[in-house]
This record gives sequence, C-alpha cells and structure tokens, in this order.
Amino acid sequence: MSTINQSIRSRKSIYPIQFIDKPVPVEVLKELLVNANHAPTHRLTEPWRFKVFYDAGKKSLSEFLANKYKETISDFQEAKYEKIKNNVLKSGAIIAIVLHRDEEERVPEWEEVAAVACSVQNIWIACQQYDLGGYWSTPPLVKYLGELVPLKPNEKCIGFFYLGYHEANDRIMPKKPIEEKVEWVME
Repeated sequence: MSTINQSIRSRKSIYPIQFIDKPVPVEVLKELLVNANHAPTHRLTEPWRFKVFYDAGKKSLSEFLANKYKETISDFQEAKYEKIKNNVLKSGAIIAIVLHRDEEERVPEWEEVAAVACSVQNIWIACQQYDLGGYWSTPPLVKYLGELVPLKPNEKCIGFFYLGYHEANDRIMPKKPIEEKVEWVME
C-alpha cells in the first residue's frame, strides 16, 4: 500500500485530553498550513482562512471561550467551563477555521465549505508526518470568534482544529465496508 493510502486510512481524531506538554514548532505549523493551501477549490476562490492561536494566544483564546461560555449559557456547568479552558491550554496550537465567502458568491456556499473542509483534511493527514494528533471541533462558541480577532463581513468561523503531540494508541476506529456505501451503475 502506498504512503498516501496509509496516511488517509490511518487518520484519526486525537483529543486535547490526549495531548502531551510538548511545543509544536512554528515551522511545522507553517508546513501544515501550506498543505492546507493546496486543497481543491471551485473557481479558485480559496475560501479558507486560518487564525492560529499559539503561545500567549492560547491563553487569550482559552479565557475568551470560557468567559463567553459563562456569559451565554443558561445551564452553566463548572466542569464544562474548565474543560473549555483546558482543551485550549493543553493543545500545541489551535487553528480557528474560517470560511472566507467569495464576495461575488460565484459558487454555492456549500462548495466553499467543502473546499475549507478539504483544506482542513490536508492538515489532518499531514499531522501524521510530524507525529501530531488533531481534532476538529465546532462548538456553539465559534460564532463569537469575531469578538476576539477581526473577521471580515464575508467571513465566519466554522470550527477549531486542536493539535498537539500525543501518546495515544494507534487504534483506528473501524469503518463499515465501502461495499455497503457504493452502488455501481454500469449501463
């Protein structure tokens, strides 16, 4: 099996609780983002934008999200508040995934979201080359990111990608056979 097949088939979610205290070099983050930039995009709109929270930026994001949770959630839970803070702080970096909508709206929004998802998948697969784990989360708090960092009117945050070094096991979640999901039309 080729290296690309192995990389795709062994991609898995690694959660912040599984991260270890080891900094992710900025050079590695830049390489991951270059890979993200090579995703397919209709009409070359390149709708992906990223806000990388690193070093002290993680602390700012941690406090912002935790406080926003406390402000906006009627069923406040202290354990959830602490989890929000700690997930950010345990990560080597957090990448806010931003949809930058084509201002002319030349393609449907779902295609722009799909292109951003392809971009994130490139990051996720490339993480393995550096023994990094990652996890894409879309908590309700993403809608408030523009209060912390500038977003343009045609931009919105569609998730956070938490990444870091880890010591998680190599167990891959089993997939149902592809034969159950494909119908061949040959006539």
